Amino acid sequence: MGDETENSDRRDKLEALLAEVGYVRRGTVRSIESYGVLVDLGGDVTGTVSYAELTWQTVGHASEVVEAGQEVVVQVLDVDLERERVSLSMKALQDDPFKAFARASADRTVTGRVTKTVPFGVFVRVHDGVEGLLHDSELDGRAFADGDEITVRVAEIDLTNHRVSLSL
Repeated sequence: MGDETENSDRRDKLEALLAEVGYVRRGTVRSIESYGVLVDLGGDVTGTVSYAELTWQTVGHASEVVEAGQEVVVQVLDVDLERERVSLSMKALQDDPFKAFARASADRTVTGRVTKTVPFGVFVRVHDGVEGLLHDSELDGRAFADGDEITVRVAEIDLTNHRVSLSL
């Protein structure tokens, strides 16, 4: 009977949390996993911050942003009662760097650093938290390596999808 009471109690807490979707809560990082960060919200309720919801910055591992035992502020994104999962975001509480970049950068030349080369082009960090794609059709046979500093023109900014197209 103890397990049934615990499960019922947990379900009640999850249902109460469902009413808080969109609200901001404090929690403590319980652990860092391959799929995201587990955050203890108190009262036997744990939520997950996926890697995509940690920060606007590109990070290789969550430990670059948080550590176990750290208190964090998160926004409740979703509560799935059937799977008993709570989705959280830290990024939602941070200023969107794309908006600041877009106001100042349309059709402007900027200096950036190559962060990743892919078969269809290179990604260039053009602002904190903002990477743009320099498509291979723009490269004119030039090759760039990760870490290279290059000057590019901001050809297009798609705020909805957080994409920046670059040109040489």
